[in-house]
Amino acid sequence: MDKIPSFMIDHTRLLRGIYVSRKDLVGTEVVTTLDIRMKEPNREPALGIGALHTIEHLAATYLRNDKEWGGRIVYFGPMGCLTGCYLLVKGDIESRDVLDLVKRTFRFVADFQDEVPGASARDCGNYLLHDLPMARWEAARFVDQLEHATASNLNYPE
Repeated sequence: MDKIPSFMIDHTRLLRGIYVSRKDLVGTEVVTTLDIRMKEPNREPALGIGALHTIEHLAATYLRNDKEWGGRIVYFGPMGCLTGCYLLVKGDIESRDVLDLVKRTFRFVADFQDEVPGASARDCGNYLLHDLPMARWEAARFVDQLEHATASNLNYPE
């Protein structure tokens, strides 16, 4: 069986940042998958599950309600390795194109102090698994990293 492209990325050199993971043609539309890497793989502790679940709820809600980008958001959700999230967007885009959007999204999470949207038994399959204080902390840390983003935080290492 062939190894899939995402397993061919050298995770020992991957930094926190935003990376184009893949581009797929769906009908006539390009869908770009972005790797929103919040942790340096295998070098930092993974995100807490409750914090990541809360980030997912808040970021997905924010992104789908964004006036400019909302209609282009296909999906936002956690990586299985708990080091970040995937953002799928309609269009042939690069990391720099969404840098401001991702910063705004994570600032929203960092500043959020209300009830987490969709965190009820009716709306969520695991509504008790949320950690807003840690979600806010992780989001603020990630925004700070993005404020100093360079080419090495926006392109997979060669």
